[in-house]
Amino acid sequence: MKFRSLALAAAIASVGLSSAAFSPAANAQAQEQFFPVLVYRTGAYAANGNPWANGYVDYLKFINSQGGINGVKLSFEECEFGYATDRGVECYERLKGKNATLFQSLSTGVTFALTDKAAVDKIPLITAGYGRSESQDGSVFAWNFPLLGSYWVGADVAIQHIGQQEGGLDKLKGKKIALVYHDSPFGKEPIPVLQERAKLHGFDLQLLPVAHPGVEQKATWLQIRRDRPDHVLLWGWGVMNSTAIKEAQATGYPREKMLGIWWAGAEPDVKDVGAGAKGYSALALQHGAEPNSKVVKDILAALHDKGQGTGPKEEVGSVLYMRGLISAMLGVEGVRQAQERYGKGKVMTGEQVRWGLENLNLDQAKLDGMGFAGVMRPVQTTCTDHMGSSWVRVHTWDGSKWGFTSDWYQADDKVLRPMVLEAASKYAAEKNIQRRTAEQCAQ
Repeated sequence: MKFRSLALAAAIASVGLSSAAFSPAANAQAQEQFFPVLVYRTGAYAANGNPWANGYVDYLKFINSQGGINGVKLSFEECEFGYATDRGVECYERLKGKNATLFQSLSTGVTFALTDKAAVDKIPLITAGYGRSESQDGSVFAWNFPLLGSYWVGADVAIQHIGQQEGGLDKLKGKKIALVYHDSPFGKEPIPVLQERAKLHGFDLQLLPVAHPGVEQKATWLQIRRDRPDHVLLWGWGVMNSTAIKEAQATGYPREKMLGIWWAGAEPDVKDVGAGAKGYSALALQHGAEPNSKVVKDILAALHDKGQGTGPKEEVGSVLYMRGLISAMLGVEGVRQAQERYGKGKVMTGEQVRWGLENLNLDQAKLDGMGFAGVMRPVQTTCTDHMGSSWVRVHTWDGSKWGFTSDWYQADDKVLRPMVLEAASKYAAEKNIQRRTAEQCAQ
């Protein structure tokens, strides 16, 4: 198992920070809040994993440069797991004992594997835009937080968007929609919602799995050329995404008829295709590329202009960098909210951070004040709603950059809520879990 420590004492000293702020040796110190950082900087998914990890780590560094969370400095340690579920679980087991604040794995497979473990260890799992969709139900999934949106949200909004393109959801009757998906828990997540929407609107859903890592898709796209679906949904990650777009170009399938999930809508997915990807769209998990946002300018000034940034400076503000940054921000704000109840200036336990994450209230004024104006919409969670927001936009590649091409969509709770409750209830029955009551939530 390869661990990366980002705690170079000389580098930290040069920005005026305590060497303890980032040192793994300092993790046990009671005065620091420890953030494990599961990453995949190597392997088939590194091109997408790296910018996310860089944004995540930069935000932790940035908070320290601002004095920490009410004076509490953050420490962290990276653990490389190569997007392999077994290695991700190993990282969790290695780092959980260092008073871990929370975990964010950027892997649905790892999330499935850790859901039961986290409940025993009492450590929150933030899965911003991934993970188990039914874990929105916090009365059953007390330690999972699919903040900002789940894959069921993505699937629902995708059909709303295609419906709008066709002139209304009623116009979907008789249409063919193909789902090209990563053959893993991640790729299979949207299928129940798409099947439900197919029944509601009368379109034909075609399921086309692609084996890991996704470089062999010729047969898939030859089938698409033969069947001529009206729209293709791309549920990919890593090299699978650029491969799919290249194959679509080679077989003559219009990129304008393709719509990716938010993990298939970043710079690494299209930059090698360039103009050949023009017209390809993807869902955006609220944000897109945000190089002009205040939080990016602040991080550039505090870290990268001083040579203390993580990763290349030109990457700051890119789509996946922002995804990692926002993911870290959500964890930091969970700790900050916990301090409001359990004591400012104190290190929070996993249980206390769970309370903070269940009581997030990032309204627009607060987001704007933190430098996220124009980047994202408010997030407000409860004990029973661990997602807190279901707003999505669409952005489109113009051949050289991403740009928003839709207004805001919100997932249809009338469709999704019954599915969430049913799936969560099934899980509770299988695991013999009693739903938390209102009284228990208030504790």
